[in-house]
Amino acid sequence: MTQNTSPPEQQAPAAPPLGDAPPAAATARLIGVDLARGVAIFGMYAAHVGPDPSVGGPVGFLLELSHGRPSALFALLAGFSLVLLTGRRAPRTGRAGRQAVARVLIRSAVLLALGTALTMAHTPVDVILASYGLFFVLALPLRRLRPGTLAGLAAGSALVLPQVLYVVRYSIDGGTWAEAVTGVDPLALVSGTDGVLDLFFTGTYPVLTWMPFVLAGMAVARLDLSSTAVRVRLALTGGCLAVIGYGGSWLALHLLPGAVTAIGDAGDGSGSALSAWWSDGIGDPTHATSAWLLVASPHSETTLSVLGNGGVAIAVLAACLAAADKLPRFRRLARPVIVVGTMSLTAYVFNVVGIWALHIREVPGSPLPLLFCFAAAITLLALVWSRHFRRGPLESLIHHATGVARHVR
Repeated sequence: MTQNTSPPEQQAPAAPPLGDAPPAAATARLIGVDLARGVAIFGMYAAHVGPDPSVGGPVGFLLELSHGRPSALFALLAGFSLVLLTGRRAPRTGRAGRQAVARVLIRSAVLLALGTALTMAHTPVDVILASYGLFFVLALPLRRLRPGTLAGLAAGSALVLPQVLYVVRYSIDGGTWAEAVTGVDPLALVSGTDGVLDLFFTGTYPVLTWMPFVLAGMAVARLDLSSTAVRVRLALTGGCLAVIGYGGSWLALHLLPGAVTAIGDAGDGSGSALSAWWSDGIGDPTHATSAWLLVASPHSETTLSVLGNGGVAIAVLAACLAAADKLPRFRRLARPVIVVGTMSLTAYVFNVVGIWALHIREVPGSPLPLLFCFAAAITLLALVWSRHFRRGPLESLIHHATGVARHVR
């Protein structure tokens, strides 16, 4: 993390997810953030190089949980980290504030470039890094808002924007305007994707339905996380949101058999439409029927999905914060996961490059031993590297790239 002369409570000692690593003096609650990042990394590994959830049983259930939910946790932590970078207790102002903004913008540019490069490798992974860079840029103007305002924006966007996205995607499927935009989009021409349209509307991580996670993370970062009462309320809030999201979808699908039939007819997977309240076995959502708005499956981009995945992310973060603060023995046992969390950008890129190098063409679908090998390799790398260096390899790249921000006046 770039050093600054801000008061201790305004410094950003923890790393942004997929960003810099924290200094050794990080407090227990921020070690909890790194623990959450590590959990998200291993969840992402399970989704990418683990067996298909259709294997069933406890293993299949755990693998199904790894789909979509680690990505939501990463997005939540992106908002958390943006606040850390720009001033947690009080937003930085003056020259310090301008330098913080410059660091975020440089970080975003690096993530956009790196994400585009990984996308051009044509692995079966839907790379999130470019979207991550865009999340930072779009959330930056909101960095000064109070936690209540940020929470309200997160809730409002979760309720409204998925419906907007559905309408936009429907117009894209039924029209030709998207092709015209893509045809003149430099990012689309370079990357071979839909470019800007992919980032905002058509991709796996569209801004319209992923910004609620970022806003929620910003709101959480503004709270007094050293307070047990705050962490308990945070965990309860996450649990309630998960129940509303997944439970609401379960009720809708069981009470509206016509919707289940429509979803099943439009689905492109082999799973039951009744499981779409939490599983993506039915396949990717289409826009042939508005009944898709009732599901909460991963990456369905519905209000219920955002609420369910967001609730899980908030609850996991609250649990990690509490465990790191109140259970020092557990914190020692979880050190490998925490260390991986401190170099999450390196861990993420390691996974994608490994998939490319091994010519893996389908994710998920790899044998379970391969998942263990990936997890063991990144854990060993992180533990050995952290004994000699303060930051991970790519985290050091981010740190040096953002160092030029010190020249901002």
